[in-house]
Amino acid sequence: MPHDLHLKDPITEQRLFRNRMLVALVGVAVLLGVLVVRFYNLQVVNYDDYRTQSDENRIQVRPVAPTRGLIYDRNGTLLADNRPSYNLSIVRERVGDMDATLELIGHLVRLDDSDVKKFQTRLQRRRPFQPVPLRFRLSEEEIARISVNEFRLPGVSVEAELVRYYPLTDLFAHSVGYVGRISERDLTTFTEEDVRRYRGTQSIGKAGLERSYEDLLLGEVGYENVETNARGRVLKVLERHDPKPGSELTLHLDARLQRAATEALGDRRGAVVAIDVKTGGVLAFVSKPSFDPNLFVTGISFNDYRALSDSLDVPLFNRALQGQYAPGSTLKPMMGLGGLEAGVISAETTIKDPGHYKLPNDPRIYRDHIRWGHGNKVDLIQALEQSCDTFFWDMAYRWNIDSMHDIATRFGLGAKSGIDLPVERPGLFPSRDWKRGARGLPWFPGDSLNAVLGQGFVLATPLQLAVMTATIANRGTHYKPQVVMAVDGVEQPPEVLHHVEAKPENWDLVFKGMEAVVYNTRGTGKRAGRDLEFRVAGKSGTAQIVGIAQGERYESEALKERHRDNALFVAFAPLDDPQIAVAVLVENGESGGKVAAPVAREVFFDWMSRPLEQTARREGINGGQDNG
Repeated sequence: MPHDLHLKDPITEQRLFRNRMLVALVGVAVLLGVLVVRFYNLQVVNYDDYRTQSDENRIQVRPVAPTRGLIYDRNGTLLADNRPSYNLSIVRERVGDMDATLELIGHLVRLDDSDVKKFQTRLQRRRPFQPVPLRFRLSEEEIARISVNEFRLPGVSVEAELVRYYPLTDLFAHSVGYVGRISERDLTTFTEEDVRRYRGTQSIGKAGLERSYEDLLLGEVGYENVETNARGRVLKVLERHDPKPGSELTLHLDARLQRAATEALGDRRGAVVAIDVKTGGVLAFVSKPSFDPNLFVTGISFNDYRALSDSLDVPLFNRALQGQYAPGSTLKPMMGLGGLEAGVISAETTIKDPGHYKLPNDPRIYRDHIRWGHGNKVDLIQALEQSCDTFFWDMAYRWNIDSMHDIATRFGLGAKSGIDLPVERPGLFPSRDWKRGARGLPWFPGDSLNAVLGQGFVLATPLQLAVMTATIANRGTHYKPQVVMAVDGVEQPPEVLHHVEAKPENWDLVFKGMEAVVYNTRGTGKRAGRDLEFRVAGKSGTAQIVGIAQGERYESEALKERHRDNALFVAFAPLDDPQIAVAVLVENGESGGKVAAPVAREVFFDWMSRPLEQTARREGINGGQDNG
């Protein structure tokens, strides 16, 4: 037997086997323990987190946008409606390759570069799993193309929503205003509560009543739990909490009167404001040219906005509310009343008018628009009738500017009216303190001569002139102008701001003067009362745009059209029981009596000629120089 042959040692082999088995069992136990710990961690410790994540992939809480409140005119004509629109939206988390998806969509529907750019901006401020709109107002053909290719477009869906629609297009653009898409600028002003309220809503009031009544029109957001499949398609609604619709607004505005005023202006630039003398309600609010607010609802195109913003006629500018113009001789009735109350003039006061006026120790000659003058005994009524500048220059020289400023502010000049429309401008009626602070100069007598004629530093909006005229018609009761008449059928009461105190005989004198403007032979506003069955009281005004050198005459043909005088007219009717007050401005119209007065006449005719029931409230509402 060889010496190197070893015998088998079963004991050693058995020991080795046990050791290996023990190591294997320990290894298996350790691995099993790790698995158990991990399983426990997933199923017990982090159960709620992973269940939530799983549900978020399957069940989503989606906001439900409220229906925006409707807006009607005083007779029930719908001014702001909601109409269904189909939008193409994308859920970013459901899309693998966004660039490829956008390229494919671009072959199926019209997709501009601006659409993609705006979409990318919206992506940056979205919430997880929130559908982000790419295209608005899809056509039926485009919806069909998307539906046929749905299997190729995970995360892409066509969603229906109600969008604002303005059926009368440009007729109420500057009063009702418009909504637009929520912008980055809007978001910077949002509070946490705003973020909650606007979930599911893409639009916000941008101008007019849509902006000033945004909180009421918006409503309250609702929500729903929906189950979706792996491609993000909604399978069923599990739970729903309905939103609260926005409030319904009924306006003092009258669509028929608005159209009559707009048509009376024709193609001219200007503004017309009509006010209910008894309540301060705004019956017509026209600014021309206007624009179609529907362009802004889902986001205006670059070309459309450029056409509006670059237009020389600035249609986006609200002339009635923001246009600050020299009011010219339209202030003379108010100034005449102030002079009577201040004791500067009386009913018996007369002057000799040679057609010009000179201040003591001042070489400048102030020439009246009638160079040969208005006569040797011009009183207040004749001065109003013929728009005699010399009479008012003489009164202003003997009158204190601070007293003049006081009467103007009591009639609403030089301050915002408080109307329920945004971005109103205050105009200006100067005082001694104002000039010292703004110009660093003292008040000169010549400044008073300009101010009494509504020129120089004086600026007023057409709305302010309408409020002034309504206050005169009310014999001093100054109402706050209001566009909204009722909210959800609850009438908003008129608000009296204050009362201008004056002697009855002084009011009578001013009324006679304004009546003479329309009906006397030499009255400057005869066109305002032509062929009407009721009496009108008014005052014309023609305010310079550019200065005329001393001794020179105004030559219309020598001036560019946009440098010619503005034409103005203010009036109220009927004279014996005033119901409506009107202010008309026609840019570069040159003659208030010839151009602006006929516009006022058309407004009066439309309002006063219709049957009483047509003007009833909607059923359901609860109980320099001036040639005059």
